[in-house]
Amino acid sequence: MICPLFPLLHYTGPMANEPWLSPSEERAWRALQFMQMRLTAALARQLATESALSYQDYLVLVTLTDRPDGRMRLFELGHQLGWEQSRLSHQVTRMADRDLVTKERCESDRRGSFVVLTDEGRASIEQAAPGHADAVRRLFVDVLTAEQLADIGGAAEAVLERLDAGG
Repeated sequence: MICPLFPLLHYTGPMANEPWLSPSEERAWRALQFMQMRLTAALARQLATESALSYQDYLVLVTLTDRPDGRMRLFELGHQLGWEQSRLSHQVTRMADRDLVTKERCESDRRGSFVVLTDEGRASIEQAAPGHADAVRRLFVDVLTAEQLADIGGAAEAVLERLDAGG
């Protein structure tokens, strides 16, 4: 079945010698795209129902909590999340208005700034994390075998490595 949300990636017509995807490549690509979209939507609904955080809030907060001091340069955060500067700036402003993060000037680079996790932000993610982890387990982890999880993890790391190398 061809889905109108994605362009035709496999083609058997007159231009078949062009770099189209094979049927198995197209199947894997589309399945990954739909899985990601639907998981994101389900996890966003779970967070909205069980916490005061949006999915985007959660992504920012979890990235900051990966740092011992809960702070990260704005451009690093954008790179980590794969977000454009304007999207990140708007998100951080909304979160700062709710006291989840603060924005601090970088003394060594006056043009740069840090995004810093606040006590309120830490409390919010600590409250939301158990329900989020339960949803991830129910929707993703529990339906896969240990081998499938290892395969997905390895595949995702390989793709991320390629992206970090500039594509």
